[in-house]
Amino acid sequence: MKKKEAAKDKEFDPKASEQQTENQATPETTETANETVAEEKDEVANKLDEVNAALEEQKDKYLRLAAEFDNFRKRTMKEKSDLILNGGEKTLNSILPIVDDMERALSTMEKATDVNAVREGVELIFNKFIAVLGQNGVKKIETIDQPLDTDYHEAIAVIPAPSEDKKGKILDCVQNGYTLNDKVLRHAKVVVGE
Repeated sequence: MKKKEAAKDKEFDPKASEQQTENQATPETTETANETVAEEKDEVANKLDEVNAALEEQKDKYLRLAAEFDNFRKRTMKEKSDLILNGGEKTLNSILPIVDDMERALSTMEKATDVNAVREGVELIFNKFIAVLGQNGVKKIETIDQPLDTDYHEAIAVIPAPSEDKKGKILDCVQNGYTLNDKVLRHAKVVVGE
């Protein structure tokens, strides 16, 4: 009899029936869970597609930028080489008329009998040449009676000064120096008094 009562108790136990109900999934619950999982998969797939699209866009921008920079680098290298190759064109064009004057002076010297006229012609050409150099930024460094400045002058000899006020000053210039836009092209070679 005890067995029968225990069996009856088990059949009517409300806790046991709830557990059995929870363990048994209904078809509706399974469908809802499957739909939720499918929706989550779709969301993840959409986000993955968005991220891939953004990545492709960024990759395309990077490739375009790299190609544009490479083109810029090549263009500037070409411009730089052209500038180096033809940079002095303006200066040389301004000197060509002086060359023409020199050719005319040489041909005139062969026939000339007046030395003073030839000398004046050469001086005119020389002055024209100095003017063209000045227009291109070349200036002569002043030397005579100037104090020695090693930034501009190179002392090649030191001689006794003829007077006290000439000590430490330039007495003679052996070779003129020139600057180009305040940069020394050639130092002036000078004799200094001590």
